[in-house]
Amino acid sequence: MFLDDFHTRDTGRMRISANQASRFAKRMAGDYNPIHDPEARRFCVPGDLLFALVLAQHGLSQRMTFHFRGMVGDGMPLGIHVRDDASLSVQDDAGKEVLFVERGGETTRDPLVIEAFTRRYIAFSGRNFPHYLKPLMEERGVMFNPQRPLVIYDSMGFTLDSLDIAALAVEFAGSSFDINGKRGEAHLQFRMTSRGEAVGSGSKKLVVSGLRDYDAEVMDAFVDEFIRRKTCDETID
Repeated sequence: MFLDDFHTRDTGRMRISANQASRFAKRMAGDYNPIHDPEARRFCVPGDLLFALVLAQHGLSQRMTFHFRGMVGDGMPLGIHVRDDASLSVQDDAGKEVLFVERGGETTRDPLVIEAFTRRYIAFSGRNFPHYLKPLMEERGVMFNPQRPLVIYDSMGFTLDSLDIAALAVEFAGSSFDINGKRGEAHLQFRMTSRGEAVGSGSKKLVVSGLRDYDAEVMDAFVDEFIRRKTCDETID
């Protein structure tokens, strides 16, 4: 399947190396969050890769909510456990849950439908920064620490009116940013259309740590470096 390059399987367990995770983030999602760099001190497998693997192995349902419980490190063995028809859990070998999924409605296991949906969603999701998050922080007068940017995927959920989603498009539909001390919660809304008709909607929540006063000069420099890294990487490809 199209995710074969981004994980390996061993005795019923999935393993995602830091290089595989970083390659997925950059090549598939256009996500250059430094936390997904293999050498990052607090390296973390992208939540969108776990999301994609769940869909590929257990199908796409009309209603799904993904709750990310913990950071997944380099090569951590993972298993997907079906709890019941309405939920499943991704756990490490010690039984610690790193992702909990709720689901309902009809389910499709058509690999072409699932791949198309996954690709469209992660292309949207990978635009968190700077496209959606920077304007939110600027509006609220706060920013993350540019030396140690920490933006964590907390949860996402969606509802599809049907699974007839040929020519799917996922579009930004609004946002908000809540602040509690040095912690912020960004809520990004999205809508889904197919052949110009609305077919569903959803939202995702990001947690931003280490908030400080917004500094336009520092943030602009951070964005310039972010774009430079992405441009250089795409040129190498």
